[in-house]
Amino acid sequence: MARYPCGREAILATVLVLQAFLGPILSASAVPIANDPNGFETIPWGSILREMDAFTKIDEAGRLQRYELSRQTPVLGAIPVDSLRFTTFENKLGRVTVRYTGQASHAKILDYLESTYGPLDRTPGQIAAGPIRVYTWQGTYTEVTLRFESGPQRGIIFFESRTLPEKLKDETATTAF
Repeated sequence: MARYPCGREAILATVLVLQAFLGPILSASAVPIANDPNGFETIPWGSILREMDAFTKIDEAGRLQRYELSRQTPVLGAIPVDSLRFTTFENKLGRVTVRYTGQASHAKILDYLESTYGPLDRTPGQIAAGPIRVYTWQGTYTEVTLRFESGPQRGIIFFESRTLPEKLKDETATTAF
């Protein structure tokens, strides 16, 4: 029985693990945002949320703070969602994370994002298909990334500032729930 050197086995194992995790993820090309809002809905990037009564701090980790809306049901546009979290970096708004469940919510949210940030390229081969779909809209100031898993029917959306001096770095990867 032939044995590979440890280095070759480690490389092979790494490649197999990456294929297992990344194989089912299909991503569409990024859509350019024509009218970049430079923020999330009516809140500009860099806003100081601690000064606004509409927000309650729920978490703090060094230079990162997370907020939720006070006394309000979370919605994206007019669509109810499971959660809406606002992350600040050194007290400046830099990311909003939206979580939702259900195919019906996904369809409404996708319509909302397309009407707000721009239509997806519906050319065959350009739209993501498969168990995990990832859609991205990129503007000068804002990037929106939606990830939807069709099996458990859950989605996560990251609305992020592209202009903060340092990209928000925390334990939440853009492909993780």
